[in-house]
Amino acid sequence: MAKKKKTKKWVKFRHKVVRALAWVFFYPSIKFKFRAKIDKFKGDRKKKYLILYNHQTAYDQFFISYSFSKTIYYVASEDIFSNGIVSKLLRYAVAPIPIKKQTNDIRAVMTCLKVAKEGGSIAIAPEGNRTYSGKTRYFKPAIVKMAKALKLPIAIFRIEDGYGVHPRWAEDVRKGGMHAFVKRIIEPEEYLKMSDEELHSVIKEELYVDESVPNKEFHHKNLANYIERAMYYCPDCGLSVFESEKDLVTCKKCGKTIRYLPNKQIEGVGFDFRYKNIAEWYDGQSEFTNGLNLVEMEDKPLYQDEAKVFEVELYKRKIILDKDAKISLYPNRIEVKCKGQDIVVDFTTAEAVTVLGRNKINVYVNGKVYQFKGDVRMNALKYVHFFNRYRNILNAEDSNFLGL
Repeated sequence: MAKKKKTKKWVKFRHKVVRALAWVFFYPSIKFKFRAKIDKFKGDRKKKYLILYNHQTAYDQFFISYSFSKTIYYVASEDIFSNGIVSKLLRYAVAPIPIKKQTNDIRAVMTCLKVAKEGGSIAIAPEGNRTYSGKTRYFKPAIVKMAKALKLPIAIFRIEDGYGVHPRWAEDVRKGGMHAFVKRIIEPEEYLKMSDEELHSVIKEELYVDESVPNKEFHHKNLANYIERAMYYCPDCGLSVFESEKDLVTCKKCGKTIRYLPNKQIEGVGFDFRYKNIAEWYDGQSEFTNGLNLVEMEDKPLYQDEAKVFEVELYKRKIILDKDAKISLYPNRIEVKCKGQDIVVDFTTAEAVTVLGRNKINVYVNGKVYQFKGDVRMNALKYVHFFNRYRNILNAEDSNFLGL
């Protein structure tokens, strides 16, 4: 008789060893760099948990691991799994759980069930994205289904002032300090009695933060640098392009300049700016975009960028197609002029358009995945917003959700 193939385990002893080494050599430096006050988890450390956290910095996972003092398996964007040997090393060392952004990834859910069955704790950000504005935004309803399927105690891990220290659109870490802690444990006996809507509401309420308020100051010489990664709308010009330097950001159409202050507020230089902070500006930008009827707009490029273009073999590697491609954003599509081939991302047939990190875009179209990586000042967000706005109109959806 043929021997039954042995199922490979996801949870392995070496992950504990890697975590212990990181605790000694790496976590303290991250904690110091962010001036982070991280409260040690005082609950039952022998239990396994589903840890839900609000996503504020690129280093949130280190704050969580520092607090829990145990091996945790993080749900992470599939992008980190398509980098050849680097991805293989990452899988070997810490085995993150891959998920396709902006899609319902059944494979990710099944892996989470496997990890839980093997005794591992799992961490996921229900937002799926770091906040651009400082406010906690859209939570995927699917997180409720996953939580009820796993039947693990839910640890609500709250991060405060992470946006002030390290906004998504910025490069530099600012002085000011932040706080990370377990806010609440919700046991299965409690949440399994709730409806999906009730549990979703509880999770949203417990994780919601509004970092736009001027609660404290964060200092750096380059406070406004790279705001143009997040903003493409000027209240006076409409669709525009911005240029930032130090604490100032200027609209390249009308020339008006805005100053970003240490208390996270913004002000016009020599004029009264309409918005008090990035969150208000971001909301105004979303409202403006949701007011555009892209289906009826003139068929000409709204924006043009230059970027490296890759074809992504998911969970394997990225194949570079062009180091200096021309990308044009139209009301209903994205056109890419590559060496040897042209790529058209038709918004009527594309599966998704997502933003990764600060200036990378993934598009899922015709069974393929392409990645565009622009220069350090490229605004990738507008591609996601315009794709979702077009699809909402096309599908006659009464929705203002623009993908982030």
